[in-house]
Amino acid sequence: MAKSRTIEYLNERLGMDQWIAFAKKKTVPAHRHSFWYYWGGISMLGFLVQVVTGVLLLIYYKPGPEAYESVRQITYDIHFGWLIRSAHNWSANLFIFAVFVHMFSVYFMKAYKKPREFGWWSGMLLLFIGLMFGFSGYLLPMDDLAFFATKVGLEIPNSVPVVGPTIANLLRGGLEVTELTVQRFFALHAVVLPLLFIPLLMFHLYLVQQHGNALPPSEEEVPVEKRKTIPFFPNFLAKDLAMWLIALNAIALMSSMFPWQLGTQADPLAPAPKGIHPEWYFMSSFQVLKVMGNLFPGVAGEVIGMGIFTLGLILWFFIPFYDTQKASGRRGRLAHYFGLFALGIIVLTTAWGFLAVS
Repeated sequence: MAKSRTIEYLNERLGMDQWIAFAKKKTVPAHRHSFWYYWGGISMLGFLVQVVTGVLLLIYYKPGPEAYESVRQITYDIHFGWLIRSAHNWSANLFIFAVFVHMFSVYFMKAYKKPREFGWWSGMLLLFIGLMFGFSGYLLPMDDLAFFATKVGLEIPNSVPVVGPTIANLLRGGLEVTELTVQRFFALHAVVLPLLFIPLLMFHLYLVQQHGNALPPSEEEVPVEKRKTIPFFPNFLAKDLAMWLIALNAIALMSSMFPWQLGTQADPLAPAPKGIHPEWYFMSSFQVLKVMGNLFPGVAGEVIGMGIFTLGLILWFFIPFYDTQKASGRRGRLAHYFGLFALGIIVLTTAWGFLAVS
């Protein structure tokens, strides 16, 4: 009786029946590629874990001169501080990896086509902000690895012709990575980027609800009457939550078995550790710049490397304007091959970069 009164109370004020009816009416395509639909949800889980663990870390973290000492206390002195910090770092890697998988699955399913263009563009912007989250957060412990990896990473924007040095100096707060850089990165990581990310995420989720899940090209050829669907609530939601549980367990296991380490405090006057490199999600662009620098010594190599990388991003971003035909058409096939080429280059140059520094 009390339960029914509570439900009635909430329904009168929140209109829960309307939301439940909408959820029951909504369906999701069921086919052999349905597995790729879950990666958007896994990305969301990674971001939520980031928010929760990030808030807990904020309680003890001190940007600026005390950055390293505060992280040392979190890692070694505060009960379960090491676990929260490890979960924050591992979930960050899961988040970026899941977003990459989600992006390529959307691309190969042609889910950027009319009327889903804004879903593609907003997703690309979310990926860019997510990479900025990773880059800005990497420096915050201010240990030797974070310090020198950030110096290396800032060479990527610094190599952009004309505006690059200005952008790099603005991020650093000067010509070198200092405690002022930590404060700027912290403000970017904890305030500016969330203010940009969360409204854009809400817009992206709204578009997903508005247009639903796209069918891959192979399923579009199936007659409408033979296409299979499952109810979003509770069938697909239950499977989505099961994927969340698997991902959450993976984060917990990685955090427990491979806790995130803290190196020695950064010393700007010390030589860089051997094999220093940016994080894996920047390794591809880092390796392209390095290869172009070897082929074309001097500024020319940096300009050519950034030119190739920038051109690829522009073509990738505006693919909805090019691929407007059926998947079996010439443009559709070329777009598919371009996606395979981009994926292959990213995997190859990332692996090449790690082999080169090992």
